[in-house]
Amino acid sequence: MTTLIIEKQRTGSWWKELWVQVLIAMAAGVLLGAVSPGLGAQMQPLGDAFIKVIRMLIAPIIFCTVVHGIAHMADMARVGRVALKAIVYFEIMTTIALIIGLIAVNVLKPGAGMNIDPASINAAAIEPYVKQTAAVGFVPFLMNIIPGTFVGAFAEGNILQVLFIAVVCGFALVQLGERAKPLVDIIDIAAKMIFAVVGIVMWAAPIGAFGAIAFTVGKFGVGSLASLGKLLVCFYLTCVVFIIVALGPVARLCGFSLLKLIRYIRAELLICIATTSSETVLPRMISKLENLGCEESVVGLVIPTGYSFNLDGTCLYLATTSVFLAQATNTPLDLGQQIALLIILLVTSKGAAGIAGAAFVVLAATLAATGTIPVASVALVLGIHRLMSQALTPTNLVGNAVATIVVAKWENAVDENRLKRVLDGDARLATP
Repeated sequence: MTTLIIEKQRTGSWWKELWVQVLIAMAAGVLLGAVSPGLGAQMQPLGDAFIKVIRMLIAPIIFCTVVHGIAHMADMARVGRVALKAIVYFEIMTTIALIIGLIAVNVLKPGAGMNIDPASINAAAIEPYVKQTAAVGFVPFLMNIIPGTFVGAFAEGNILQVLFIAVVCGFALVQLGERAKPLVDIIDIAAKMIFAVVGIVMWAAPIGAFGAIAFTVGKFGVGSLASLGKLLVCFYLTCVVFIIVALGPVARLCGFSLLKLIRYIRAELLICIATTSSETVLPRMISKLENLGCEESVVGLVIPTGYSFNLDGTCLYLATTSVFLAQATNTPLDLGQQIALLIILLVTSKGAAGIAGAAFVVLAATLAATGTIPVASVALVLGIHRLMSQALTPTNLVGNAVATIVVAKWENAVDENRLKRVLDGDARLATP
């Protein structure tokens, strides 16, 4: 259905590929931020503008893709089955992510020896985040799935609310049968138009990546973060371990190479790293996963749902940072308390959708819920949150890409031959 908006493979024109352009732009941004921090920090609007334009298109893309997919599936039982399988998979993988995060931070102990007195921390900087914690939690999260108005969900860009409306509308079109065909055709045309717009907007991806990475390097630098460098190394290493140890075996069991998948979505990963937002590549991920041979209806359900329920990188961040703060403030945290923390994280991590600075807000909410680790201590990681996001967002992306293929495999909704050929780099399948 969609117009494929991925880079073309042109012999002798490697520099025209999006991932190469983004990589060059990121290198230029790092250089500018290092040489002229003040000027680099002023590049923030370039990254923010690119993110805003993409987010503007996400709601209509999800609506059109899901409605069109369900209408053509014409089987409500199958829709429910796909959703259930996806949720079960998400819960298993996020639990594994939390466990790996807890093990890593206990082994590496990045906060040991910092001896921070919580009373000496200026908590004023985190007040805006702490105020949002009242809205974070599993029950408020479930209630938030239902929008206040039909149009409000699109205006606010809430992914789960738009998904909820799309599923209901898709079911309604299935019940209408042949009478709904003209509207389904219109939705199909609208989706193609929106994906074409995304294709145009993606020409600005290198500019957005340049602005975002220049701001990060110029604003935070490396020298001023020496005291928290151990946490950064620990977290980046934990994300790599999770991808290799958890996602790698899952990919092998399902008959595809994780490394080849990462190579296939390398442009999207670079954009995620630069912008610290996985939403910026959601439209491209939908197109690329359909191009792999996964059915449109499965992709349309799994990817948007995964953006709220399957945040592997966010779970790693929450587990690692929570225990780090306990170590840094010399807060005792025995095995039983850490297991309780894991259970709370399984709940609070699902409340991250639709909140600005979601991972940081949920971190504050989690500490408030445990009542053990001082909430004010989250101010210690406020300055490096963006740098940590440059690891957690691509981890989220890889996790959702694997999840989509896995669920499609369970449903026999993937073209195995096409999957292999695309991941092997067949250029004939990389263009519309």
